[in-house]
Order: sequence, then C-alpha cells, then structure tokens
Amino acid sequence: MDDSPERELDERFRTGDERALEEVYRRWSPVVFTLALRSLGDRSDAEDVTQRVFVSAWTSRASYDPAKAKLSTWLIAITRHRIADMHESRAKVRALREQLERTTRPDDLVRESPDLAESILVADEIERLEPDARHVVRLAFFDDLTHEQIARRLDMPLGTVKSHIRRSLVRMRDRLEVTRVAP
Repeated sequence: MDDSPERELDERFRTGDERALEEVYRRWSPVVFTLALRSLGDRSDAEDVTQRVFVSAWTSRASYDPAKAKLSTWLIAITRHRIADMHESRAKVRALREQLERTTRPDDLVRESPDLAESILVADEIERLEPDARHVVRLAFFDDLTHEQIARRLDMPLGTVKSHIRRSLVRMRDRLEVTRVAP
C-alpha cells in the first residue's frame, strides 16, 4: 500500500501548511468531537475540546514525529489529554461550588459596598484580558447575559464563550489571589 500521500500530508502539516491543517481538521475533527462528546456528555464542552485539540496540534506541530506515530494517533493522544483537562476543570468548578454552598449563608450575601481599591484592581485585571475574552466577560458580568445570549450576540460558538469566561476567571483569580490562612 502506498502511504506517500499520507506522509506528504503529515510533512505539510508539520511544516505549517495551513491547507494541510484544513485537511487534517476536516478528516479528524469528527473523530475528536465524538470521543470528547462520549466522554464529557456535553456538546459545547466537546466543541471546546475539539477546538483546543486542533489549536494544540497546530501550535506544537514541530514536535510531531511521523516516525513515532501516525498523525491520527498523535491527535487522539492530544484529545485524551484535553478531555482529561476538561474533566479536571469540571471537578474544580464542582468543588468550588460545593465549598461556596457550604460556606455561604443567605445573610452573608448582604455586605458592605465593595472596596474601591478592589473594584479598581478587578477593572484593571479585566482590561488586561485579550479583547475577545474582555468583551465576553463584560457581557457576562456587567450586562448579565447568559452564555447562549453572548454566543448569539457575538456570533461565537457557545463552547468558545464558555472557554473565554472560564480561562478569564482563572487568570484573574491567579493574578488576584492572596495567600490566606484558613481559620
């Protein structure tokens, strides 16, 4: 069997040929999406994983070695990592929600006005986000739009909207986090 067209596609992909990326995406995205959907059970998360897989593959294409594995095998390995990342992210969100539910009483929700310094710090962190993420975060938190409403308004996939919000909140939390001693 002549596998030279396959090797040629692999080499074109590895060297940065965008048409090769299109062909690889067209050929393998249904498989990646199906694996993600079966594991995650959520269409928008599966779309997000699919997007991340191909972004990861493209940005790390120089590390792909056709002598070690077929391109499809390499993509499936990346897919498994991205699915695991999504499961881990979900577990963290669940744990944070549970912790919040355990520690927050309705009386706790009525507080003093926010500290001006904190408000300025948060506003500065939002400004540091990339433009698309900043726009999504503002629509979500200042305009109080749902993820679906933001996706429709910006003509953006729902998974991308969710990803922008999740990554933005993580980045902001990491930059704003202060070491605290638990009581």
